[in-house]
Amino acid sequence: MARYAALLRGVNVTGDSRVAMADLRAWLADLGYTGVRTHLNSGNAVFTAPEGPTERIAAAIEGRLTARLGREVPVVVRTAAELTAVVAGNPLEIRDPARCAVAFLAEDPAPERLRALKPAEFAPEEVGLGEKVLYLYFPNGLGRSTLVPTLERRLGVPATVRNWNTVTRLLALTDA
Repeated sequence: MARYAALLRGVNVTGDSRVAMADLRAWLADLGYTGVRTHLNSGNAVFTAPEGPTERIAAAIEGRLTARLGREVPVVVRTAAELTAVVAGNPLEIRDPARCAVAFLAEDPAPERLRALKPAEFAPEEVGLGEKVLYLYFPNGLGRSTLVPTLERRLGVPATVRNWNTVTRLLALTDA
C-alpha cells in the first residue's frame, strides 16, 4: 500500500465545474482507496491504495469522475515520495509561497517542446524545470500569469497548477 495525491484540473473554478469534496471522497472510497482526505475545495485529495503506476490510478479516477459528472476531468496523481522530491527539488527561491507554484504535468513533454519553452519570454515570471513538473514564480500573482494560460498548448501534455502552500500541505497530508 502507498499514499498518493490526486490533483484534479479545473475543478470548482467556475459554476459548471463544481464537485463537492464529500462526493470526491466517496467516489475515491468507491474505487477501494482508504484514508481519503481532501484539501481545500479545489480538487486535491490524498488516499492510500495498492502500489501501482500513477497513470493507472489517474485513469481510474478520471473514469469515475466522467461517470459521475458526465464530463472529463483530467487528473494527475503523484506518490508521497514523488511529492517529497518535488518539494526538495525546487530550484526557485520561495519568496512568497502564495506567488510560487508547481505545474504538475501528466507526462514528460516532448524534448523539443520543452526546449521551445523560453523562460525569458515570460519575465518577470520565473520557470524552473523538474521531473514532470515546472516550478513557477509569479511576482504579479497567478491571475496575471502569461505562461499558465498557454502551458498545456505549449507543452502538449495535460497540466494542473498548485500554489506552494497547497503543495506542501498535500505532502503533509500524505504523511498523516
